[in-house]
Amino acid sequence: MITLRQLEALYWIVQLGTFERAAARLNTTQSAISKRIQELEAACRVTVFDRDRRGAKLTEKGEHVLALGQEMLGLQERILGLRGNKETPARRLRLGVTELSALTWLPRLVTALRDAYPTLTIEPEVDMSRSLHERLREDAIDLIVIPETFSDPEITSVPLAEVANAWMARPDLVTRRGALTLTELADYPILVQGGKSGSGLYFNKWLKNQGVVFTRTLTCDSMMAMLGLTVAGVGVSYLPRQCFLPLFATGKLVIIKTRPALPSVPYAVMYRNDRPSAFTSVVAELARQVCDFTRQFQG
Repeated sequence: MITLRQLEALYWIVQLGTFERAAARLNTTQSAISKRIQELEAACRVTVFDRDRRGAKLTEKGEHVLALGQEMLGLQERILGLRGNKETPARRLRLGVTELSALTWLPRLVTALRDAYPTLTIEPEVDMSRSLHERLREDAIDLIVIPETFSDPEITSVPLAEVANAWMARPDLVTRRGALTLTELADYPILVQGGKSGSGLYFNKWLKNQGVVFTRTLTCDSMMAMLGLTVAGVGVSYLPRQCFLPLFATGKLVIIKTRPALPSVPYAVMYRNDRPSAFTSVVAELARQVCDFTRQFQG
């Protein structure tokens, strides 16, 4: 194997010009330095020094070995430097969220992460719940925030909050007064989210348990697209209640009361439990602290 001692010997021979000076610099013997170079050449299967010339002259291959070796020695210095360095080491976080988190409290989480880890590189992804869950299982992402509709023994799920939902429509679409039964609601075109959406999976399962089948449905995985279609009067949809209160105040939407009312959707932060990391646990706790699905674009 190539060792750091071998690369260290190579570096100082080149810097100081002779094996003897390198041995003195490294507080060892010239024979020990020679042995390290022989072992390095055997491991690399290349000749590092040109024996036909006087002095410690590198071959062309030896120059390549030295350049790569300096990178390895530099990494060693950085690792050893952590012992007395109070600065937070550079990290990367691959973070996946759905539209609702991106629309509400994601900016707060990013601010909290940058305060706690100034050198952190955040790589966000906004996608559907099923896609994010699959990427987490493939280890292509570190941590996700989605509705708690998936279970996996290899994934840790930390509850964050429950999001209250309601049926919504343009004011002139539903003219009946009072609370509607789900059967009465079925008289209207219904906008639903599909199988890629965590909320869609959650509500589809709930409606099935209620014994309700909507015959006039339009499937749309995107929550924001479904919101736009609802404001346009295409149909009745289920949407997070508090997040879109400004649309009620301006008269663009109304809440349709039903019997029974829609259940709240539980959200969780998830990460792989076969990749133990104190950092991931800290990020999950920060997410739990700042999580707030009630207001848009929180600073």
